[in-house]
Amino acid sequence: MSETIHRGLCDRTRDLGPCEPQPDDDMVVCRCEEVTKGEIRQAVHDGMFTMTEVRRYLRCGMGLCQGQSCTKLVRRIIAAELGLPQGDFGAETSRAPMRPVEMAVLGNEREHTEEGD
Repeated sequence: MSETIHRGLCDRTRDLGPCEPQPDDDMVVCRCEEVTKGEIRQAVHDGMFTMTEVRRYLRCGMGLCQGQSCTKLVRRIIAAELGLPQGDFGAETSRAPMRPVEMAVLGNEREHTEEGD
């Protein structure tokens, strides 16, 4: 990432002005965490300028799909609010989708392993 691009993303002194309402602000962008476009736009105006900051602030991309369905949309919304190209954002931390496992399942697996010894 070039120096000018990095400076544009991290310049916390810029005044973005007020977050003007848009007709599609109630559109759900992250279905897992039920985060709307308006909430993402407001987060940018509250000072969250990177994908990681918006994810931590709103939890978008932290649901069951781990951002597989919403990351591109969130990135596009942030870029539009900041007036920057989408390619100027660095890669955010991604994790594989996981599902909770009950302890009983893990305990049963242990029993089967010990019986086979």
